[in-house]
Amino acid sequence: MKIIPYARQEISSDDIRNVNKTLNSDFITQGPEIEKFEKNICNFTGAKYSVAVNSATSGLHISCLTLGLNTGDYLWTSPNSFVASSNCALYCGAKIDFVDIDEKSFNICPKKLEEKLKKTTPKKLPKILVIVHFGGNPCELKRIRKLSKIYNFKVIEDASHAIGSKYEKTHIGNCKFSDFTVFSFHPVKIITTGEGGMVLTNNKKYFDKLSLFRNHGIFKNIKKFHNKKNSNWVYDQTCLGFNYRMNDIEASLGSSQLSRITKFILNRNKIAKKYIEKLKDLPISFQEIGKKNLSSYHLFVVLIKDANKQFNRDKLYQKLKSKGINVNVHYIPIYRHSFYKKLGFKKFHFKVMEKYYKSCISLPIYPGLKSNDFNRIIREIKSYFKR
Repeated sequence: MKIIPYARQEISSDDIRNVNKTLNSDFITQGPEIEKFEKNICNFTGAKYSVAVNSATSGLHISCLTLGLNTGDYLWTSPNSFVASSNCALYCGAKIDFVDIDEKSFNICPKKLEEKLKKTTPKKLPKILVIVHFGGNPCELKRIRKLSKIYNFKVIEDASHAIGSKYEKTHIGNCKFSDFTVFSFHPVKIITTGEGGMVLTNNKKYFDKLSLFRNHGIFKNIKKFHNKKNSNWVYDQTCLGFNYRMNDIEASLGSSQLSRITKFILNRNKIAKKYIEKLKDLPISFQEIGKKNLSSYHLFVVLIKDANKQFNRDKLYQKLKSKGINVNVHYIPIYRHSFYKKLGFKKFHFKVMEKYYKSCISLPIYPGLKSNDFNRIIREIKSYFKR
């Protein structure tokens, strides 16, 4: 029986050729391909600066460090995400809190955010808000940015799912309504570098700090040291940084993949549209995308409307898995993990997230999904609801 994955990278002969070219060059790390990839991402998104890193997790971490997140500070985020969206606060010694999601977009709810901000004492207000464009669906950026100005917090877009998405017809990543955007290039994402990520910003001071934190805190600038003896090789560690660098092999793959991103997004949207058309008559609801927005559809999540009665997400999950269809669940709410339970979080604080979690299931979606595999998925889903 053929296994259908829920996600899969698409590697072309051009990708392999570009990687081989880099492997046969003088530089496989700390070379020209990294800066080339960074510039390509800036050209694509419209951001002024970008810093390539070894993962989106690392990107979130150094974004928080750049903003001075520290012990006693608070970072708020969505519980509907991978743990990296909140762990970045804990790495800095800060505290974490969550804001419930919107039942239609599956993103952080601006209304609930505003209500929580109003009720929170000044000492517990967030220094940073990490918003997650879940599945590639853009958050309500204008509303959130307005609140950030009123309550004086910084905004990081966790766009791990969302390279290629558009908010009001402009690309996610331009940082028009945020301080940073972080992309992921993990193999299941829209484009891949194997492992890797990118931080984007429009602030030169932030860019300089990000670059330091990525590379051990080491600063090397020939112009600064030009009057000093041995200026051609001198360098200085100015802060405690990390080895969060991307290498040239990964960057060359990233640039090659980026050249096909429009095709990838188009194919993902075609598959999503077909899912909606084929499943619309079943007791299933779909993620709502803003009329002026474009989702990258990193994920295609549906909710089982009758989750606690005749039809059940868990049973559908087991049926599809037994038929070789590798569906998934995105996500286990972050606060449900045993580590976070120790921090005192209770599930009844997030009613929409809990309702969502009990009924959500991620169906396979990736550009190379074959028509016969798609039809097989539809057939098995419909057979479950006909029983």
